[in-house]
Amino acid sequence: MAAGLSIILGLLGVVNFTHGTLFIWGGYVSIWVFGLSGNFFIALLAAIAAGILMGLIFERLFVRPVYGNVTAQILITLGLMTIFTDMVRLLWGPNPIPANRPDFIDGTWIWGSVIISQYRIFLIVIGVLVAIGINFLINRTRVGMIMRAGTQSPDMVQAMGINIKVYFSGVFAGGAALAALGGALYVPLVGSVWSGMGINNQILAFIVVILGGMGSFYGSAVGSIIIGLTVAMVSWFYPPLTVYSTVILLILVLSLKPEGLFGTAVRR
Repeated sequence: MAAGLSIILGLLGVVNFTHGTLFIWGGYVSIWVFGLSGNFFIALLAAIAAGILMGLIFERLFVRPVYGNVTAQILITLGLMTIFTDMVRLLWGPNPIPANRPDFIDGTWIWGSVIISQYRIFLIVIGVLVAIGINFLINRTRVGMIMRAGTQSPDMVQAMGINIKVYFSGVFAGGAALAALGGALYVPLVGSVWSGMGINNQILAFIVVILGGMGSFYGSAVGSIIIGLTVAMVSWFYPPLTVYSTVILLILVLSLKPEGLFGTAVRR
């Protein structure tokens, strides 16, 4: 989820509050398709497709007219978040829906006194593959070069005969697809899907992006690991502090490095 937010915020400069809604829709669509097909990977693909479709619609109709206008972006995406969260409640109801893990990764490995969930290992592998794939796309391909150049000088890229608006739509849709994929992978982990899970994880995603450094995909990857380890350690040693641990960590990092761990400081 943080990877998708980092792409949209870092490459497009769009403050996107629909990210939590896309996360919810990915979860609900995956559960619905999984119930119909019985195939976990088809359910993941359906969630990704839903994220791409919604991302294209959001970008084309609502975000494109307000590029560069942060205030308008916040207001519009907050409105979309409210509307499409209510649509989820209308379609699937307000109550949580149980979510089952696929049988082939529903077990555990036991090494002595250590119990390791196979599904958590699966999530780690998916996270690493997503990080490697996005890093390769942004830094090693022509598409990534055009996206980075278009972010800094869209008029120049347009003058070279490249339709930068198509690439911007692709970036937004890709970030939306990652959010939906995150939702689809999250619900089997916690065992249910509900309409309120988007806002909680959206806040965590923003914390990860700010902690790692605005616009730094590498920073978001490292930030997500740090946040995950911090929450795990605090919940183990002192559970009452778990809710506040991420905010405390963010405050400590920003007090020492206001641009984030891997962000670039701006001097005036």
